[in-house]
Amino acid sequence: MNAVRLYEYGPAKNLHYETDVPDPQVADDQVLIATAATSINPIDWKMRSGAAQERYPLTFPAILGRDVSGIVRAIGKDVQGVSVGDRVMAFSPESATYASLVSIKAVDITHTPDGLNPIEAAALPLVVLTGDQLVREGCALQPGQSVIVTGALGSVGRAAVHSALTLGANVIAGVRASQVEEAKELGAHGVLAMDDEEARKCMGTVDAIADTTGDKATTPLLTHIREGGVCGTVVTPAPDVSLHPGVRLARVKAHPDPKRVLAFAQDYRDGKFKLPIVRRYALHEAVEAQTFAEKGGTGGKVLLLAL
Repeated sequence: MNAVRLYEYGPAKNLHYETDVPDPQVADDQVLIATAATSINPIDWKMRSGAAQERYPLTFPAILGRDVSGIVRAIGKDVQGVSVGDRVMAFSPESATYASLVSIKAVDITHTPDGLNPIEAAALPLVVLTGDQLVREGCALQPGQSVIVTGALGSVGRAAVHSALTLGANVIAGVRASQVEEAKELGAHGVLAMDDEEARKCMGTVDAIADTTGDKATTPLLTHIREGGVCGTVVTPAPDVSLHPGVRLARVKAHPDPKRVLAFAQDYRDGKFKLPIVRRYALHEAVEAQTFAEKGGTGGKVLLLAL
């Protein structure tokens, strides 16, 4: 198969596109997917550089990537409910999606909804699960409660806002002052300029903060969480709650949930959830793609096309 492999930690140029990589084995509970596309996420370059090696150590040569969309090529003998030729999408907790073939547990996949472009489907799984689980599990948000979503215009932030609104929460989108007008399109009940001290002073208390930005940006907001409230976070370093004993810090790490991926995929197809896709690269352009994405401020997802 074709794949992008990494032989040592370091910069993006350490990624190598190869055309003779052995096909992955398919276990009894797995399916083999012929990849249409995958996407680039921050965890990819953090794993590549070695910044995340304590949490996500790699065995070299390694294949990065967490998202996959494509067509089922083969199925293990114990797999049910999936057939060769089905269009599917998934979050792969074991990585290895920067490849033309991906093997993954059948319980982790969902069928790609009719009408959803299979290339665009690859943008969704990891970011929507991260944002959704940040809100539902980390913040344990309930209908009628209030939440600030920091970094609301990022991919994970957008998912968190959508999830919180779907739950029936009162949602405040936290963004930079320069992004306030753009953030109004998210449909949140309010928008907070997180870097505006006067705006922060004027806000009241909330039940929770769903943090996608981290320590320096979010820590000043902790004083606005009610006693007994929670700050859920998906980033490191996390906000510093040491001076706020009444606030519980909940760290969230995404795990597979194909039903929630499907729900977001349907909403994306129907225009209810918007996730910008800013660039598409061929798989052999992974170095360029990661270099672009790693610079930050891209404004949306970057895809790698394996077709």
